[in-house]
Amino acid sequence: MPADNLSKADVAKLLSDPTPDNRAATAAKVAVAFDPGKLSPTERALAEEIFRLMVKDAEVRVRQALTENLKQNGNVPHDVAVALANDIDQVALPMIEFSQVLNDDDLIAIIGSQDPAKQEAVAGRVTVSEALSDALVSSGNEAAVTRLVANEGAAISESTFQKVVDDFGDRAGVQSAMVNRASLPVTVAERLVTLVSENLRDELVKRHELPAAMTTDIILQSRERATISLSSDSSVDDVMILARQLNDNGRLTPSITLRALCMGDITFFECAMATRAGVTLDNARRLIHDRGPLGLRAVFDKAKLPPAQFMAVRAALDVSRETQMDGGENDRERYARRMIERIMTQYDDLGVEFESSDLEYLLTKMDELPADVLGDDGPDAVVGADR
Repeated sequence: MPADNLSKADVAKLLSDPTPDNRAATAAKVAVAFDPGKLSPTERALAEEIFRLMVKDAEVRVRQALTENLKQNGNVPHDVAVALANDIDQVALPMIEFSQVLNDDDLIAIIGSQDPAKQEAVAGRVTVSEALSDALVSSGNEAAVTRLVANEGAAISESTFQKVVDDFGDRAGVQSAMVNRASLPVTVAERLVTLVSENLRDELVKRHELPAAMTTDIILQSRERATISLSSDSSVDDVMILARQLNDNGRLTPSITLRALCMGDITFFECAMATRAGVTLDNARRLIHDRGPLGLRAVFDKAKLPPAQFMAVRAALDVSRETQMDGGENDRERYARRMIERIMTQYDDLGVEFESSDLEYLLTKMDELPADVLGDDGPDAVVGADR
């Protein structure tokens, strides 16, 4: 046996002086040195028998020394790993979280023991199978589910994600863990939209694929981030940060940029154009609001928006200069509807072109906004609304 391994003399000493400290030190020594590639069959058998004796030791510190030094050893006998994993938490948790000797059947049995700390340890393993994930969610342990969802090494099926939303969708910790995962099924992301805070909705938009209309709605409905022209307490810096983050994640699309403008969110449009064009916000604003023929066209082309949308952008900017909020109840909603109505009026007259999805989105939003805004515009304000 190698010099740093347990010798027959060590065994004799252990038998003649079996104090807890001596047993713990022996457990650590044998566990650290346990490498079957360096041991003869006889030496390996001796070490394994020592393990089997020590997992039954009455002293917790002895069993702790064993598990701490065997938790990442893939050659531990299966029965030893299972015994340690089913011990009290102080002994079991390292083995449960780190040992690759334990299989799914072992871990499902541990989850079924209803020990919360052990369930959390399973949830934190480097890899967690779909079967284990389902068992953890079914356990009802919120802390374990939160750790599971935050674990990028956990494989979680769509049906299990749906169960998480059903059972824990209103819990802030679970919400945050789900939103911050690298990927979510789109059906799950859609459900989360209605449950999470505004800040987490922004994260959903940045990180996960959502239907285009839903993505636009999230951005335009965020009072703190995206409606600076309609909300006096918003920060331009926050809007610019949002635009940059969306761009970094491939979410600052031409459709979102155009829809924001048509909904009356001028500041988000300005920040989006500055970000897409790679110019400062001040420069973007000068170009966007240039009354001549050059400024808007220059920043539009640099932002790489579809050429067919240029007249729609020009018309929306013209309307925004002529349309004001009235200061009454539902002012924001009426302003947005006026914007859409006036832009739709230009739809045929100026040859404004929208992508079909953008046109459908604007018409749908107009139907959702308050209808008591006809006023001076009259009942015939919208042309082409039946398209």
